[in-house]
Amino acid sequence: MAKCFVTGKKKSFGNSRSHAMNANKRTWKVNLQKVRILVDGKPKRVWVSARALKSGKVQRV
Repeated sequence: MAKCFVTGKKKSFGNSRSHAMNANKRTWKVNLQKVRILVDGKPKRVWVSARALKSGKVQRV
């Protein structure tokens, strides 16, 4: 579940900041869904980001 099969999106890193601007390391995870899509003419179950699904970059099988 590391990254999107279509867009290659992975989790990103950064800081969450308090009102005092103290920095805490944190991650933002990609909204990945496990779906069946056609890969080389055959159905395959892969992780795809919700954004790729909504934008129509892939079609479910």
